[in-house]
Amino acid sequence: MASRIRTVLEMIKFEHSVFALPFALTGALLAARATHQPPRGWPTLRQTIWIIVAMVAARSAAMTMNRIADLRYDRENPRTKQRALATGALSLEFAWLFTLAAVGLFFFAASQLNSFALELAPLAIAILFFYSFTKRFTNWSHIFLGFALGISPAAAWIAVTGGLDWRIVILCAAVTLWVSGFDVLYACQDIEYDRQAGLYSVPKKFGIAGALLIARVMHVGVVALLSWLAYGFALPWPAWAGIVVVAGLLAYEHSLVKAGDLSKLDAAFFAVNGYISLLFLLFWGAAAAVWRV
Repeated sequence: MASRIRTVLEMIKFEHSVFALPFALTGALLAARATHQPPRGWPTLRQTIWIIVAMVAARSAAMTMNRIADLRYDRENPRTKQRALATGALSLEFAWLFTLAAVGLFFFAASQLNSFALELAPLAIAILFFYSFTKRFTNWSHIFLGFALGISPAAAWIAVTGGLDWRIVILCAAVTLWVSGFDVLYACQDIEYDRQAGLYSVPKKFGIAGALLIARVMHVGVVALLSWLAYGFALPWPAWAGIVVVAGLLAYEHSLVKAGDLSKLDAAFFAVNGYISLLFLLFWGAAAAVWRV
């Protein structure tokens, strides 16, 4: 059992939970500081723990569902045919059991936060699972993936306050564009297979050069939205410094990927985006600490 758990965690790239989690925690910080909830304007340790559990469980369920839904394509695609379900290292039955267990843990975590979070939990799971099927009918499946992760700051806000503030939607939009942009970059690797299999993607529709341009526009939008959010909350200078760092890293990410050379794509996707999310939390956490609200 332990070896199968390790295999499934490798299959879903468990360590990449770091991509969305810092943005959720930033949403929790903004919620607590802006609304002065809980006392002293900081998330409680209990809230923080259950937000982390909910985020990790939801992502684990969504990624496993993605592998279940795409099993046929994973077996055919040279880039993905060594994945655990495709090779038989994991059975489909075990993957379903793991998915159900992760969904159950997500619902339990939501129940430990507040009633509104629990009420919205089925909708969150529906959004996460729906993404797995979008590449079958739309070139913009990347936006659906971005939205699936982009709802995390709003979810964290709800977890802390039991309500919602329209301003946090700006952060949700920024995360949506950030994830959508790097997913467009990542999808450039599969352009030939997508054509053969009849799947849809931005690179297939617009070509690699067009896809790179679209990803750049999305990431310019990220910087604009973060600036709007910092202004809307009247955040102090560390937030603006964080935006500069994010913009610099996004520019570096795009410098690694060329239409005729995708050899550095893994570095752009994994390392740089991991740094972006963690440094964003660091700078905006510092801003929350010195923020006079």
